Amino acid sequence: MSLSDLRQEIDSVDMQILELLNRRAKVVQEVGHTKSRENTHYFTPEREFNIFQRLTSSNTGPLDSFAIRAVYREILSACRALEKPLAIAFLGPETTFSHLASLSRFGRSAKYHPVESITEVFSAVERNIVDYGVVPVENSWAGVIPETLDTFMNSNLRVLSEIYLPISHNLLTKCEALQDIKRLYSHFQPVAQCKQWLKNHLSHVQMIDASSTAKAAEMAAEDPESAAIATNLAAERTGLPILCEHIEDNPTNRTRFLVLGYNEPEPTGKDKTSIMFSVPNKSGELVHALSAFEKHGVNMTMIESRPTKVEAWQYAFYIDVQGHIRDYNVEKAVGLLNEHSLFVRVLGSYPEAL
Repeated sequence: MSLSDLRQEIDSVDMQILELLNRRAKVVQEVGHTKSRENTHYFTPEREFNIFQRLTSSNTGPLDSFAIRAVYREILSACRALEKPLAIAFLGPETTFSHLASLSRFGRSAKYHPVESITEVFSAVERNIVDYGVVPVENSWAGVIPETLDTFMNSNLRVLSEIYLPISHNLLTKCEALQDIKRLYSHFQPVAQCKQWLKNHLSHVQMIDASSTAKAAEMAAEDPESAAIATNLAAERTGLPILCEHIEDNPTNRTRFLVLGYNEPEPTGKDKTSIMFSVPNKSGELVHALSAFEKHGVNMTMIESRPTKVEAWQYAFYIDVQGHIRDYNVEKAVGLLNEHSLFVRVLGSYPEAL
């Protein structure tokens, strides 16, 4: 086939795709009417998990599974907006990693509300200002985010989804070469995560602290002899060219985010459950409590302690386990955990991140 013939074939396929997308959208509108009548949630992470699993397992290429998920994330986002445009709160400002995590879960058709603290994300959902919130909970390089765990103490919100976001840092600048850069704007965390690269390539520059990666990009956009460490979204928003990509010292660095709301997702067969509990401050009590999971064959993937701030030396423990609270072994393990604890609260069961 000639190039002209191939392009005509592409145009024909595009028209078929367009027709099918609108056909899907009309069905989704009917789903939205049904959800409105039945007063059910518009975001169902278990349903979307199953869609992605089915599509990627059936995919024969040449598009890889990552590309399929990226395309369908936006299809789902646009179709979900036909049911109800969702409002999402995240730790701002825009173009930060929290913003990127929110986009990776809800797509570009949602309405985003940056707020100034993790506590405000919780509050925005609790006060029905937004439908859902996205908060960071742990980083593979720096550990847990204490403010997120502490805020669960006084909140009735549930965890209904998780997001793993690769932390990739870029050098944004109007300068054409590294030696032309005189000042570097950055939040202190990216500087720490790019320490070796900066030592090797920009040891001569003046470091200027910024309140966020987004702010760093804004400052560098106004200073032609400077650069910023920021996200690719910040480069897109400010118009700053990316001179160097992936300057982080650890290419495997990831941050885990949680989606907060009031859903109770159905089991998918590949789930995770987050639990908060406290035990008496006596020898062996924590060991006895945690043995409930070993006894029932439940794998624990994370444990962290935080002071309750109610009584001195009293701690609450946060754990993640594999499985759904409705799974027989998880249900039995949590029941046994109750027998050894002062309190137990299941924060939510939700699909594991793909």
